[in-house]
Amino acid sequence: MSTIGWTEHGSSLLARWHSENGAPPPEHVVVVDDRITARAAYSLAKAGTGLLWRGDFHNARQLVQAVERRRQRAPRAARSGSDPAALFHDHRAARAARAELLGRVLVVLEGDHSLLLRRAPDVRPACDHAYGVPTADPPHERICVSLPELLGVLSAYQWHRRGVDIPVLGARIHPDYGVFSPVRGEYIDLVHRAPFPAGADQPLVFDLGTGTGVLAAVLARRGARVVATDINPRAVSCARANMARLGLTARVRISEADLWPSGRADLIVCNPPWLPAEPTSALELGVYDRGSDMLHRFLDGLQDHLTASGEAWLVLSDLAERLGLRRREELLARIAAAGLRVAGRHDTTPRHPRAADTTDPLHAARRSEVTSLWRLVRNSR
Repeated sequence: MSTIGWTEHGSSLLARWHSENGAPPPEHVVVVDDRITARAAYSLAKAGTGLLWRGDFHNARQLVQAVERRRQRAPRAARSGSDPAALFHDHRAARAARAELLGRVLVVLEGDHSLLLRRAPDVRPACDHAYGVPTADPPHERICVSLPELLGVLSAYQWHRRGVDIPVLGARIHPDYGVFSPVRGEYIDLVHRAPFPAGADQPLVFDLGTGTGVLAAVLARRGARVVATDINPRAVSCARANMARLGLTARVRISEADLWPSGRADLIVCNPPWLPAEPTSALELGVYDRGSDMLHRFLDGLQDHLTASGEAWLVLSDLAERLGLRRREELLARIAAAGLRVAGRHDTTPRHPRAADTTDPLHAARRSEVTSLWRLVRNSR
């Protein structure tokens, strides 16, 4: 367990350090408040110093924004031409550097997750949701987190409470903190429309990497019996809660597993992370897949888990191909090497706002992105 220490009012204090993205605690911490200037804060954070905020909550948010503006004005190395892969890696590196810098503005949560700052909201429900409810016996210790992480916790809690409208369900899915939110409805529509394998009106379906359980719910509403898995305990809890809200617990069984449940299924569905890159947090596991590991394990395991007449649905964007991170030939070769063939493909184009954001350095690739549902069957069929 990491701790973070600082000196305040002549006393040496400690708190448990918590970072969802695994960032180490700053080695040096100074206590600051409303009197610090953006220039001084930027200089200290740039030098690696943690700024433990003891002033007004809203002023702390403004300070983070001011430090971000100074970061944007600072000279930067030229981007790597027009090569999409280089632009992608530059973009990720810039985002990581931004997170590291802004993550040096810190706050302390008390043992009950309260935040003792002027004009601070009651953050306890959101922090209980993200970090777990503190125990009374023994007394829960104080924790120190970055202010951007706390703001993310508050935002995620609002998403959780409000939910995400899923038109094909006629209901909302409620994402938990650290579980990827199903805001891109085009891939959900693909799963809703694709025909079940011939002769399987009520198929047994494996939903691998279920996340919030949204695809499991769509499939169950279509009459399938679903076994859904996820390696993330937060996702398992989230999916179970969503199935209970939707009245689908009798049709959907959810378990914590590294991809595969036991047995064979008539239909196996997987929406793996679309970009082969290193995730930096639990939430990024829904977007980035190091070396396309989940994609490869899904394809390689289908022979052992599909029924003889079964079918697999691979839901995958071609954004990685447009960014030069994976070639279409590599995907097709991997499918063939797994003893599979493509029985069909259903395509759709993105509807999310980033596809129209011309300020995004990856705009050209996002604008032309295609998301596909690949229907895969055994090569012998």
